[in-house]
Amino acid sequence: MTFSEFETVVELRRYTLHPGRRDELIELFEREFVEPQEAAGAHLFGLFRARASPDEFVWLRGFRSMEARKQALEEFYFGPVWKEHRSAANATMIDSDNVLLLRPVRRGLASPPPGTGVHVTVSAAPAPPPEQAFAAFETEPSPNTFPQLPVRTDGPFSVSFSRVASESSFELVPTSRSLIR
Repeated sequence: MTFSEFETVVELRRYTLHPGRRDELIELFEREFVEPQEAAGAHLFGLFRARASPDEFVWLRGFRSMEARKQALEEFYFGPVWKEHRSAANATMIDSDNVLLLRPVRRGLASPPPGTGVHVTVSAAPAPPPEQAFAAFETEPSPNTFPQLPVRTDGPFSVSFSRVASESSFELVPTSRSLIR
């Protein structure tokens, strides 16, 4: 198994949090939610602070297929860990529905190039990935197989990840458990 298998279906999840609660959510997330989600069949590529938005938590979760996504989310969200900690997690959030469901245009999350900095560009229209992008995605057109977690349907979107800032990108700062550094 290689982690690139989990780039078949990717969620870019951007949570708006109550002021001052981001570190609280990150601590809870890293302590309680990483291993159970991976045991259920998801792969967490990255957990980030948005540098320009002190009340935003961004994370990337990947799956081998839409069916694998459905199974992994059912196992995790209907399981004991989420039931035990969901109230604490949800109490930190204002909005958790800014989620893009994506498919690969250029795989690379599993093995980003050496360097520092993670810059994400989200375009509200299909666009070829910039040359400097180490990974690029577009809206996954399949229906959401786990409607308990809404995904945005106002696309299509193009999303690229780079080590280099651009005029339209935003910078992500990896948390201690982020695999993308």
